[in-house]
Amino acid sequence: MTEPERDLAGKSVGKISSRRVYTGRVVSLDVDNVRFPNGTEGELEMIRHSGASAIVPLLDMPDGTKKVVLIRQYRYAAEGYVYEVPAGRLDTGETPEACARRELKEETGYTPVVLTPLTTIFTTPGFTDEQVHLFLATGLSSGDSSLEADEVLDTHPVSVSEALEMIRTGAIRDGKTISALLFAAQFGEIE
Repeated sequence: MTEPERDLAGKSVGKISSRRVYTGRVVSLDVDNVRFPNGTEGELEMIRHSGASAIVPLLDMPDGTKKVVLIRQYRYAAEGYVYEVPAGRLDTGETPEACARRELKEETGYTPVVLTPLTTIFTTPGFTDEQVHLFLATGLSSGDSSLEADEVLDTHPVSVSEALEMIRTGAIRDGKTISALLFAAQFGEIE
């Protein structure tokens, strides 16, 4: 077990107290009193989130090439459609891998033979504890999707080079998608 972090006076760093001010379907809002490593204390508003999984689905094409299956999804907060990799929130007690398999099937209809963990990212650690677990899905077989009522999307298989160009030009602006695609491309998971 690791030792807790301590400030300069030897006091434990981190949460002193917390109060829940809102509980919603997807997130909760806490106001935490915190001791920082420099010994100061402050109040932080923290969005609590169960976490999510995001998947880079790599589709084998008949000509031997591979395509990344992106989704183009309506996002109210973005005031329009956003290109993304399939993703979704972890259900209570669900593992990141089980979530990735479920979300890929629900949003695209695809089921992977192999699901490879890539990395885990914090989305915005300044105000939320949300983490997104990134995966690569290969050996895809097609099936039927089962979208939720608020999911308005369609699939867009694109070449890896096209997906990377979409990041460069700003056509892909979603953080988890940029992270997942660049991670997979940089570390040889996709070519």
